[in-house]
Formats: sequence, C-alpha cells, structure tokens
Amino acid sequence: MDHLDWKLLAALHRNGRLTNRELGDTIGLSPSQCSRRRLMLEKAGIIRGYGVTLDTQAMGLSVMAFVQIIIKDHAAGAFERFQALINSIPIIQEAHAVSGDADYILKVVTKDLPSLSAFVTDRLLAHDTIGHVKSYIALRPLKTDSPLPPFMP
Repeated sequence: MDHLDWKLLAALHRNGRLTNRELGDTIGLSPSQCSRRRLMLEKAGIIRGYGVTLDTQAMGLSVMAFVQIIIKDHAAGAFERFQALINSIPIIQEAHAVSGDADYILKVVTKDLPSLSAFVTDRLLAHDTIGHVKSYIALRPLKTDSPLPPFMP
C-alpha cells in the first residue's frame, strides 16, 4: 500500500458512499484509477465491506456495556461452545479475545438495565463454559469513530 491507498481508505472511511469520480476529486486521481485501487483493496481483504453507522440510542438501545468474561476451564470444545453462544446473541456487537485478567471482552447494547441483567444472568452465567462475568456500563461515549492512523510507509 502506498500513500494514495491510505488517502483513498481515509476518504472512504469518512464516507463509504463516494463514487469513483468523487473519490478521485478528493484524493487527486482519475475515477478509473480510484476504481482499480478500490477493487485491489477489496480483493486483498483490506476493504471488507461497506455499511452504515447506526445510532443505537435512537433505536431504543439506551444501555451499552462492556462485559468481561473468564472461561471456567479451557477443556476441549469449550472455545467452540462459547463461540456458538456469542454468535447466537444479537445484542453482542463485538467480542474480543484479550490478554490480562479476562479471556474475552464483549460490547453489548440493550434497551435497559433489566435487559442487561437478564442477558448476564440467563445467557452468560447459565452457560457451562463461563466461570466469571464482570460488567461495565458505559456512561457516555468519548470517542466512537476514529479516523485511520497517519500513513506509515
């Protein structure tokens, strides 16, 4: 990737709906050059898709929480069962394996605190692979949509 690819990615990150003409005007390339570079970045898996940013508050999902998970034991099949669990629950927006005190961190959105409580109690703590759960309720966002880091040759 060169600096033009980084400029293209930064422009698309700000607005994924840009046409190749608009993208070219933004970064100083022809529409056909933008099209070729965009296609190359898509084929390389750098651009994984295009989407929309949703306002969860406006959708009635007013509670965001980060849930720390410690697995009960690391026996054969435990990871697969845990993976199946998190893939089956739509309120889990993100799940990350982490180092440190926890095994996983989940980002969860729910409509209210009773829904979060039910999720933790009925879905997480009831699951055979989970040994410990600790929840952190987000009070307010400080930074949610980060631009790309500066171009690094």
